[in-house]
Amino acid sequence: MADTSRPEGYINKIKCKTLITYDYVLQLSISPFCVTIFFIFIITYQRWKSGVASTLNYVSLDDNSTSPLLIPYPDWETNLLDEDDEKNSEKQVSIFRINIDKCDRLWAVDTGLADILGEGKQISSPAILVYDLNTDKLIRKYQLKKSDLESKSFFANIVIDAEPDNCDNAFAYIPDLGGYGLVVYSWAKNDSWRIHHNFFHFEPLYGDMTVGGVNFQWTDGVFGLALSDKKDNGYKTLYFHALASVREFSVSTEVLQNETVATDPHNYYQFKLEGYKGEKSQSTTSGFDGKTDVLFLTQISKDAIGCWNTKKPLNEQNLGIVAQDNEKLIFPNDLTIDQERNLWVLSNKMANFIYRGLNTDEINYRVLKTTVDDAISSSAVCQS
Repeated sequence: MADTSRPEGYINKIKCKTLITYDYVLQLSISPFCVTIFFIFIITYQRWKSGVASTLNYVSLDDNSTSPLLIPYPDWETNLLDEDDEKNSEKQVSIFRINIDKCDRLWAVDTGLADILGEGKQISSPAILVYDLNTDKLIRKYQLKKSDLESKSFFANIVIDAEPDNCDNAFAYIPDLGGYGLVVYSWAKNDSWRIHHNFFHFEPLYGDMTVGGVNFQWTDGVFGLALSDKKDNGYKTLYFHALASVREFSVSTEVLQNETVATDPHNYYQFKLEGYKGEKSQSTTSGFDGKTDVLFLTQISKDAIGCWNTKKPLNEQNLGIVAQDNEKLIFPNDLTIDQERNLWVLSNKMANFIYRGLNTDEINYRVLKTTVDDAISSSAVCQS
């Protein structure tokens, strides 16, 4: 897996000390969390600390510099918070991951939280935002219902189930890593429901991690989601896992999309344990390649990217490693597969950022890419 600025002009590396604008000293406050490709290069920053100018940003793919400027999306006005919180109800506050569907719509969940590592100010209620990428217009904003939330809810991911020939039948799946649940949103109904299940919780023995020389203990529940392609019955499989866990699970979207079945307190056996991934296999996000049925997973405790051929049983022997680097892959926090089957990875030294602070003379954030086929060829167990 190689750094990516050559030759196409994508980001290779970002030195955070260069990101200073509008009198915001960004290197003390930000850590990129998500990378998504759609003719522009989209990166999110969260308001972990005060001083973050914009949460949703993009980079022009025509910019060939090694440290290109970030441009707020859709504009500065939507991202720049006012000192008067009453004026911030329509602003974007803290978006973690985003997802672009097959209908050219950008979906995001805004947690509404600012100064997350400080005072923890809830500026607005958690909401789903949907943009039309062809017009850059916000076409829907849906505020999550009280019944979707728990006291410790934290929404840091979103996966979209939509087909280009039926855009109005889209569903969003939103894991709640703090409240241990899954929220399903229906575009057609403009409604949502919350699902409870034991598999959404963290594993107590696997919340102790050391990444980049930093030891920490987390209790993050369900976090990583990835959708398969359609099965013969017209539905997909949603693969999921808690961050503080070494096991992978799955459920059919036929279950999730049926509110009655999904919210039935006796739904336990509708969900499936796929298997054990091995020690130190904790993962943030994952991505599914429909051509090969291979699931890619970040491996934060290994400074690596893993893979699993879902045609095979999941066990420690069948979890391959496609890339490992103790420098470039310190805390691989996000990955995505684009329409051309390129595998993109964002590493951001997240543990250092939270607990130690970042050395601004070092490269702290990297975006790397390889092709899916090259990645699979690096691991014999992931090949068919």
